[in-house]
Amino acid sequence: MNRLTSKDVINANCPWSGEPVSASALTRYRGHVVGFCNPGCRDRFEAATSLFDSRIEALAENDGRSG
Repeated sequence: MNRLTSKDVINANCPWSGEPVSASALTRYRGHVVGFCNPGCRDRFEAATSLFDSRIEALAENDGRSG
């Protein structure tokens, strides 16, 4: 995977805190580099989106039916 850099970030402020993005707290999400103010906020985002994405994928595989 390519190294993430600040020049590729799509946001200037952390989605969680509103603080400026830090080059040490970047992640890739749906093909875009998203920045956070610190690694803790980044990790929180990754955990949340991973959970939602996996559940959405499971629903899609089951044609939207559960059980």
